[in-house]
Amino acid sequence: MFATWRPTARAVAVLAVIAALLVSACGVTRGEQTGLHRLRMMVPNSPGGGYDLTARTAVKIMEDDKITGRVEVFNVIGAGGTVAMARLMNEHGNGDLMMMMGLGVVGATYTNGSRDRASDATAIAKIVEEQEGILVPGDSPFRTVRDFIDAWKADPAKVTIGGGSSPGGPDHLFPMETAKAAGLDPTKVNFVSYDGGGDLLTALLGNKIAAGTSGLGEYVDQIESGQVRVLAVSGQERVEGIDAPTLTEAGIDLTFTNWRGVLAPPGISDEDRATLVRVLEELHATDAWKEALVKNGWSDAFMTGEPFEAFLREQDQRVETTLSDLGLL
Repeated sequence: MFATWRPTARAVAVLAVIAALLVSACGVTRGEQTGLHRLRMMVPNSPGGGYDLTARTAVKIMEDDKITGRVEVFNVIGAGGTVAMARLMNEHGNGDLMMMMGLGVVGATYTNGSRDRASDATAIAKIVEEQEGILVPGDSPFRTVRDFIDAWKADPAKVTIGGGSSPGGPDHLFPMETAKAAGLDPTKVNFVSYDGGGDLLTALLGNKIAAGTSGLGEYVDQIESGQVRVLAVSGQERVEGIDAPTLTEAGIDLTFTNWRGVLAPPGISDEDRATLVRVLEELHATDAWKEALVKNGWSDAFMTGEPFEAFLREQDQRVETTLSDLGLL
C-alpha cells in the first residue's frame, strides 16, 4: 500500500511561488489586463497608403509600449473607403474595432452615393494633420512648380493629375483648389483617382500620370532616393527635410492640409469609447509617437470628444459644398 502524501505548509508556499512565477512568465501585458488584446484596426484603403502607414505606425507603438496587447490591422479596399465605412457602421456596438480614416473617406461617402457619414460613427480622436505635395517622377520635365503650372494652364487635358483618394478626398480637393488659385477652371482638370498611395505611386513611377497630389509621409523613401520629386508643398511653412517651396512662395495663394483620425462603430458603450480614447491618449503621450510625427512630416492635431464630433460635421459640410460647386453631386 502507498502512503497518502499530505503537503506541508512549506510545500504549499513553494507551490504558490512556482505558480506565481509561471503566471508572470506568460507575459501578461497592460493591454491584456484591460481586455484590449482583441482590438482590431481597420484600414480603408490598400497597403502602402497614408491610412495604412498611419495605422500601422500607431499600432506598432501601442504594442511596443504595451499600451495594448496585440492589435490586428487589416485592409478593406474599395470605393475610396466607402466599403470599409459600411463595414464599420454594420458592426454596431462592437467596442473592439477602430478604423483609421480622414478627409478622403468623408469625400468618398458623398461621391459614391453612400448614406453612411463619418459623423454618424463614434468619434474617437483626430490625431494628425499632413501637408499635401505636388509630386512628379524623378525624370519629369517639370523642374519647378512654375513649370508645372504653366503647362497645366496651357493644356489642362494633357496634364493628367493622379491622387490616392476619391473625388472629395484630400488628393482631389487639393489640385482642384490649386487650379482655382492658379487661375485654371477646376472643372477642366484631368484627374484620375487611385485607391490609396500605393496604387498612386505605381502610376507615378510608370509615367501613367504627369503628376500626383498626396501626403508626403508615405513617399519618404522614394523622395530620398530621387525616384520622386516634390515640386511644392501645401502648408504655410516648408516641410523639414523636403527641398520644395510652399505654394505661397511660388506665387499661388493657397494653403491646404489633410487630416487623419480614428472612428469606432456607432452604438458602442460609454465605457468602450472611454477605453479607446484612453488608448489613443496614451499613444499620443509616447516619445515614439512624437518621433513618428517628425519622421513622417505629420503635425500633431490631437482632438477628442465634442470638438472632434463638431469637426466631423464641419468636414461633411465642407465636402458637400465643394463637390456641389464642381458639379459632382
